[in-house]
Amino acid sequence: MDTKIVLITGALTGIGRATALAFARDGARLVVSGRREEAGAALVEELRGLGAEAEFIKADIREDDQVAALVDRTVAHFGRLDVAVNNAGTEGQPGPLTSQTAASLAATFDTNVLGTVLGLKHELRVMVPQGHGAIVNISSTYGHRGGANASIYAASKHAVEGLTRSAALEAAAAGVRVNAVAPGPIETEMLNRFTGNAQNKAGLLAGVPMKRGGRPEEIANAILFLASGKASFITGQVLGVDGGKGAA
Repeated sequence: MDTKIVLITGALTGIGRATALAFARDGARLVVSGRREEAGAALVEELRGLGAEAEFIKADIREDDQVAALVDRTVAHFGRLDVAVNNAGTEGQPGPLTSQTAASLAATFDTNVLGTVLGLKHELRVMVPQGHGAIVNISSTYGHRGGANASIYAASKHAVEGLTRSAALEAAAAGVRVNAVAPGPIETEMLNRFTGNAQNKAGLLAGVPMKRGGRPEEIANAILFLASGKASFITGQVLGVDGGKGAA
């Protein structure tokens, strides 16, 4: 299999978009997914401009039937599924824990946790019988540490890391690898929303030992590595790509 069949959720912006472009340049055939058809069509045109075979499938990763259809349509179109990147996520509603509500908890967990569960469920449903596959989930430095005013987001990413390790153990004997990438602060619109203003953003980036935010392309490179044969004996791991923040 010289050409990978790759499915990416949350592919229309930020890390997901950078990852789609990186896989396209690497020669993959792609299904990119999100909830905005116009943006999806524009991304597919860009990917095809790089020489990649690419399709957009609209899906809400919080809906079991839509995720099932997304995976099944990918396999129907390309014949198999080699790599899945469960990238769709939300920062939720930042703020102190005392300000959180059942609704804000559900909104964050439905995307970050349920979305990952459903992705894993249907990707493994295809990959385990195939006898091969690589799945990369997206966590965060908050997936293994606390974060003031980010309690719900941090809890959701802790769950993603637990899901990653557990799914890896379930799938390892079948030849399917499951890992996660844990980005630090990355220069995306999500970071701007999370920090709220330039002063807060500067304060957050000052805590990064490399003294800058990461680029989406730097996360994409880590995802490509974990999805590649160069990571063939790596499963159940969380790879920090955070400018040293995880070491502090």
